[in-house]
Amino acid sequence: MHLSRDNPLRPARRIRSWLGHSLAGAALAWSAVACADGSSIIIEGKDNWLFPGWGSLTHVDSAGIDASAALVAEARSALLARDIRLVVVLVPDKARFYQDKLPDGKPMSTEVAARYQTVLGKLRQAGVATFDDEAVLLKLRKEGRDVYYRTDQHWTQAAADATAQATAGIVMQQAPQLKGQPGSGMALGALSNERRYGDLAELFLTPERKKAVGRETFTIRKATDSQALLDDAAAPVHVTGHSMVQPYFGYPQTLSNSLDRPVSVNWKPGNVGPWIMLLEYLESPGFRQQPPQVLVWQLFEPAFSQGPDARGLWDNASLMSADTWRKRLKAALER
Repeated sequence: MHLSRDNPLRPARRIRSWLGHSLAGAALAWSAVACADGSSIIIEGKDNWLFPGWGSLTHVDSAGIDASAALVAEARSALLARDIRLVVVLVPDKARFYQDKLPDGKPMSTEVAARYQTVLGKLRQAGVATFDDEAVLLKLRKEGRDVYYRTDQHWTQAAADATAQATAGIVMQQAPQLKGQPGSGMALGALSNERRYGDLAELFLTPERKKAVGRETFTIRKATDSQALLDDAAAPVHVTGHSMVQPYFGYPQTLSNSLDRPVSVNWKPGNVGPWIMLLEYLESPGFRQQPPQVLVWQLFEPAFSQGPDARGLWDNASLMSADTWRKRLKAALER
């Protein structure tokens, strides 16, 4: 049985690579109204590079960043009261790694170039356990490796692996004695390649432009036979986030392998936002029955300033006031 957004709380041993090609289902894309620069939902750059258009290249919402950091800090404190450690994985904007591929006339401003470190600093000031994923991925770029796909909004297998390994280091700092048995982590399968269109090309380009932009090669890990074992093992680490952490890109498998323990994950595509995703997990039977030692919350730099009440950015079912979000967080953790 494979782990999917419809079956989100199975242990990592149930993870299978998400091999479907329903790109609408794979996308984390927000709606066109979320384009912060009031422009196209995607940015067509040089050499057929495509960028999501829902993160501003010119403006930083400092007040929104402060408000979101305060909510994350509240979540940290509430979880700690239940003896659960929170680790935040802040995933950087694609455009910051490929500024030379942005179109002429659409440069990244100095303020936006510093935005990742600004958010990271706010989280650290609030006592939230996190790490500098921008530095992790910049190291890969200096080695000549891509960290995002050319025509897709998602990171590469190499970037997912490197981020998962860095996450494992922080998790072990927070919980040096993870529950479970050594040897229960996921064995990593062999790498394989598949040729297809990226989601930004598939979803948002005309047939003519899509053909001109072309397909690209995606690297994925094959499932191993051993992944059928220990299906019911409790996971001491849970990951909640958007489609960057889905099994297709390999992040939860590598995290499980690095920790040598099962890892569970819940994620959804679309413009649902991180706030409702955290609540969905904390309000689930899976959390009540087997709360983790460490909760890994994956957040996205361009959308960090968008709180739970970001109307027009999250879908209607995800919208709520910050006060409502706090109350639901508190109620879920008091059950």
